[in-house]
Amino acid sequence: MTTRSTVYVGLGSNLDNPIHQLKQALLALNTIPTTVLLKHSALYRSKPLGPQNQPDYINAVAVLTTELAPLMLLNELQAIENKQGRVRTARRWGPRTLDLDMLLYGNKQLETPQLTLPHPGLYDRAFVLYPLYECAPDLVLPNGLKAYDLIQRCSVMEMAQLNC
Repeated sequence: MTTRSTVYVGLGSNLDNPIHQLKQALLALNTIPTTVLLKHSALYRSKPLGPQNQPDYINAVAVLTTELAPLMLLNELQAIENKQGRVRTARRWGPRTLDLDMLLYGNKQLETPQLTLPHPGLYDRAFVLYPLYECAPDLVLPNGLKAYDLIQRCSVMEMAQLNC
């Protein structure tokens, strides 16, 4: 019997029609082998992390269940990013057509050059915590807290839920 894991994926885009980019990415997530998109949050608009001389981001969180191992799933997520025009550069926090970040993979903790689980920014980024809370309000994170508890600690940032 194959084990299925619940995975939370953060989605973000601020180039080339970001709302469309995220909607296409959500469709693409459902085409990953042995993986099912269970649900996703609403879309949120937020200010960019890092340099402010770039467009606002559109963000969401998707909940998947998969039989793929974490690094295999990462390969699939990066293939979706590439297909949607993602160009990887050395610039951190720069503009991008699509960013798919594996936030949580079950209870797995992992640190490799390619992937760190849970995602290192999970606990302090409002643009991840709000949509994560929307998808899983009772989820206890690996640090023992719920997303709601962490939202209370986040610095106030301009964020708005979109109606689309």
